[in-house]
Amino acid sequence: MLAAERRDYLVRRLAADGKIIAKDLAIELGLSEDSVRRDLRELAAAGLCQRVYGGALPASPAVADYAARASVEPQSKQRIAAYAAGFIQPGDTTILDGGTTALALARALPLDLHCTVITHSPTIAIALLQHTAIDVYLLGGRLFKHSAVTCGAAAVEAAQRISADTFFLGVTAVHPVHGLTTGDAEEAAMKRALAERAVETFVLASVEKIGAASRYEVLPFTAITGLITDAPASDTTRALMDRNVQLLQVP
Repeated sequence: MLAAERRDYLVRRLAADGKIIAKDLAIELGLSEDSVRRDLRELAAAGLCQRVYGGALPASPAVADYAARASVEPQSKQRIAAYAAGFIQPGDTTILDGGTTALALARALPLDLHCTVITHSPTIAIALLQHTAIDVYLLGGRLFKHSAVTCGAAAVEAAQRISADTFFLGVTAVHPVHGLTTGDAEEAAMKRALAERAVETFVLASVEKIGAASRYEVLPFTAITGLITDAPASDTTRALMDRNVQLLQVP
């Protein structure tokens, strides 16, 4: 099997099985583990997988640039947003993370809802301009253009001065073993800082994020109140429930 054929085979196996275990695949193909790991490194460099200890997992499409992510599973994000909007009650103070699902949530809020929204996303702040009954607080800091959010030391310091009833957290991937992850270390740190300031944290997880992995851990499952998703029942969702993750399934 040529190297290119082998890599194509790895991509197909990853799509079919949801994971690759380097040791097992090396035995199956009669190769050294080093050869399989080298192939996985090349696939990861091309954005076709996420390397993890012992093998690889599907790479989340949510690590693409902001404009590209807007076209990924838009209906899933809208369903999750409509459901999550019901968790925000009049008089609440809520933190909205950045990202396209959180943006859908901002747009799903009733125009006459009286509440306070704190965000580090300029796009979410702008989306709430027409919601005249919502007080909006925008946290400053360095703009991370990939996700259109502020992060870095100044943003984390600003986050430490707020408090909220709820935080709606966006991640790029959710995996029962590798947890809640995202593609940038500073963005992950900002998400943790925001979660520390809310009584309850809910993860917004559109269907393409379930079973995938990214490079940087955001939070352990024990730090969240629930995971809002419309992903169908699968081995992955059952494994999440085995980890005592409260799945809030969108009707």
